Amino acid sequence: MALSYSGGFSCKMAVVVLMWMLAISAASDVAFGASKFDDVIQPSWATDHVIYEGDLLKLKLDNFSGAGFASKNKYLYGKASADIKLVPGDSAGTVTAFYMSSEGDNHNEFDFEFLGNTTGEPYLVQTNLYINGVGNREQRMDLWFDPTTDFHSYSVHWTPRHVAFLVDDTPIRVYENKEDKGIAFPRDQPMGVYSSIWNADDWATQGGRVKTDWTHAPFVTTYRAVRIDGCEATAASGGCVGTEELLNVHQSHQLIWARANHLVYDYCVDTDRFPAVPPECARR
Repeated sequence: MALSYSGGFSCKMAVVVLMWMLAISAASDVAFGASKFDDVIQPSWATDHVIYEGDLLKLKLDNFSGAGFASKNKYLYGKASADIKLVPGDSAGTVTAFYMSSEGDNHNEFDFEFLGNTTGEPYLVQTNLYINGVGNREQRMDLWFDPTTDFHSYSVHWTPRHVAFLVDDTPIRVYENKEDKGIAFPRDQPMGVYSSIWNADDWATQGGRVKTDWTHAPFVTTYRAVRIDGCEATAASGGCVGTEELLNVHQSHQLIWARANHLVYDYCVDTDRFPAVPPECARR
């Protein structure tokens, strides 16, 4: 039996009302943090400083707090990437980090740390590795672009043969597995993916000589995407072995170019800190 309605509520009006209801629903989703990021990551601290704005996610630092997020899963080997636009203008004293880490005192960790600077000065990108709880493997580079004006991809690729740091898929650092020479390599510890922004003006900018200018707050780092392609560490994931590939010829040339033109600090040649060359730095 056909149903009819004899009132003045037209089909056109019904469409308008439906669109209005969908718009309210979408706005509600944004307000409560529903976004494309939700399948991969979640806020981990200072949730009021983690902002969902359409298809973007923003971490905010002010003189009350920074903020951070973490992946919902942990992984044994894989590639973690984020499309990031860094804090513009005077970002001195601030640090934005994107990294992978396991847990505990003997943890492994692979860091991107973006060190803010005064207006007009270049950002420095510091990479570091902790292996079995020991770090002190810092390297710093400047970049061949302004990372505050557009999004760029930053990736950590962890395989049984290396840990590679990439910027827009250009490798800037590779830590190779040299276990055959008795040198520790990170393996077996499941790692989460994290990002955060915080105040580090005791060391981040020109060795701590330039402090954070809070009149420029809030400082905001923006994310367009977070991608994790890895083997989730579960009770059934004992067979995770990771991908074995090393750099191809083109990437090897890119690595040489990036380090020749943009490396500004390398712990391997810092004889004040390390009078004896760290064993992983020694040439084959």
